[in-house]
Amino acid sequence: LRMLERQVVGGEQAKNKDLKEKHKRRKKYADERRMQLVAALQQSNEDSSDWVLLNVYDSIQEEVRAKSKLLEKTQEKLRAAETEIKDLQSEFELEKIDYLGTIRRLERDLMLFQQLLDQVQSLVRRDCNYSNLEKIKRESIWDEETGCWKIPEPVIQKTRLP
Repeated sequence: LRMLERQVVGGEQAKNKDLKEKHKRRKKYADERRMQLVAALQQSNEDSSDWVLLNVYDSIQEEVRAKSKLLEKTQEKLRAAETEIKDLQSEFELEKIDYLGTIRRLERDLMLFQQLLDQVQSLVRRDCNYSNLEKIKRESIWDEETGCWKIPEPVIQKTRLP
């Protein structure tokens, strides 16, 4: 009777160690998977689609209502995200227009100063170091601390005839 009981309870493979190890591994994997699912359920809130998919419903109408609510909430989030995108795009466009206006103004100022320099250069004495603008540009140094150019002092070179 006991021999029959062992065969029925454990089956033919009751003493097979490989089969027992395989069952232990499957049980361990199933336990790990169950723990992962429990952790995922704890992390998800009622608004998530996982909750709707994992819930068991009493009727099809109840499932439809729950999924409809989820769809409406998702559509609201989508509309809010689209509105945010439009706001950011319009803000970016305004900043871009402002930057382009600043660039155009600076280009006009640069052209004005270049024309002034061209006009004034002819009035500078030839024995002054400021008569050669390219030389002044080469000798000028940008100061990082003050954020200004250090331009050489004007010097008039007097030439004497022997």
